Amino acid sequence: MSVGIAAIGIYLPSVVETAQQIAAGSAGHWSEEAVINKLGIKQKYLPGPNDGTQMMGVMAALDCLREGAIDPMSIDLILCMGEEWKEYPLTTSGIYIQEQIGAKKAWAIDLQQRCCSTVAAMKIAKDMMNSDHSIKTTLIVGGYRNGDFVDYQDKSMSMMYNLSAGAGAILLQKDLGRNELLGSHIFSDGSMAHDAGVVYGGCTNPINQDNLPKAYHSLTLMGERHMKDRLNEVSMDNWFNCIDQALTKSNLTRESIDYLAILHIKRSMHHFILDHLHLKEEQSTYLEEYGHLGQVDQILSLKLGVEVGKIKDGQIVSMIAAGIGYAWAANVIRWGEVR
Repeated sequence: MSVGIAAIGIYLPSVVETAQQIAAGSAGHWSEEAVINKLGIKQKYLPGPNDGTQMMGVMAALDCLREGAIDPMSIDLILCMGEEWKEYPLTTSGIYIQEQIGAKKAWAIDLQQRCCSTVAAMKIAKDMMNSDHSIKTTLIVGGYRNGDFVDYQDKSMSMMYNLSAGAGAILLQKDLGRNELLGSHIFSDGSMAHDAGVVYGGCTNPINQDNLPKAYHSLTLMGERHMKDRLNEVSMDNWFNCIDQALTKSNLTRESIDYLAILHIKRSMHHFILDHLHLKEEQSTYLEEYGHLGQVDQILSLKLGVEVGKIKDGQIVSMIAAGIGYAWAANVIRWGEVR
């Protein structure tokens, strides 16, 4: 039994923020040139008044269904990888999206692993479809707008200046016969679990009249030194290990990779990973015109790669991700007809 990608959907808001605007927001800490060349951001997307996390997920799901000419009544399972910052706390985004797209026969659940959520959801979906004969079609979907919490004057947060807004959807079908999802591997390191996050708004530091002015821009590195030191020590090894393990599970090697669907990271790190895997720039898509849409990045990169012809039938694609907490993930896809 195989599981394949039947369709991909993307939603992007209509408003963008430029590198010049980001630099201005940093109050002189960053220049426009440095934002473009070092952080790798030419522009990113800002949510409009109707661009809630859940509603953007609905729009991406509808785009996915249109692309694949999919009847929503054929969906058995919805795994929502959208972020926890959404229209109403404690509502289940997957169930909301299910209702809005008319997937009346499905059941839905929300999954979270920050920017690794899509790759993790794809592995979970495949495993569930393998173990439960009643699940034949799974929609993975979600929206993202964590950039709302970023304070450009927080010097420790430059690694998150790229946080953008948008949504993605990817539809998996059992025995589809094309675009087969092969092996996946995920690894997490809990020593950094509280090194990054939103300081105010949870049960530890509820929002009150004293912290209100800064509460909604309080995504920061709570353990900056520890997180940066730890990432320098282990991050690349963990990432490449996930890639290698996913390839091994797929009976492939690094030399097999034709396209890398990688999240948006600073320019130098992007080039380092490509070089380490012996890939050329045209074998990936640097999301400098989009920013970092969290766990949507891999879906966006895959869609762009197919649209411009970077991904062709018979080629091997690897999606890779990393998320605060800290987690690393990779999967492998054989694009085109299953032979």
